[in-house]
Amino acid sequence: MSDETAIKDRFWKELSESPFLMVGLENAHQHSLPMTAQLDKNANSAFWFYTSRDNRLAAGGPAMAQFAGKDHHLFACIAGTLTEETDQAIIDAHWSNDVAAWYEGGRQDPNLLMLRFDLGDAEIWLADMTLKGVFKMLVGSNVRSEMKGKHVEVSL
Repeated sequence: MSDETAIKDRFWKELSESPFLMVGLENAHQHSLPMTAQLDKNANSAFWFYTSRDNRLAAGGPAMAQFAGKDHHLFACIAGTLTEETDQAIIDAHWSNDVAAWYEGGRQDPNLLMLRFDLGDAEIWLADMTLKGVFKMLVGSNVRSEMKGKHVEVSL
């Protein structure tokens, strides 16, 4: 398995364990927002977010999402495009009590909006260095060799 494939696989695994990202529209001059990705193992070119029609992301368009794994050993920056999801089967498939808690009108709330994040490319970094690498960092030694093969630019 190539470094690229291994890192990409690890990204998907870690995102599924902690699906929280910071998402912002490109050129919007507004801060990114924390969002919870709705993942589908059979849809490796998109993930989804429930939000509201008055959310600053609702306009859609080119966007960036940043991810930090829960152990802070993997980081990613993902480019893509946000568009309204209109497929009722997808909207229903990801509906849960956790999501319902955010919408007074439940699934029929008129302010409910699901956005699809169509994935473009990403940069992914691994920071899980060996014990030797951590020691080198603590004493101020060069750790660049420990990080080789731990960064990829990929299409998702």
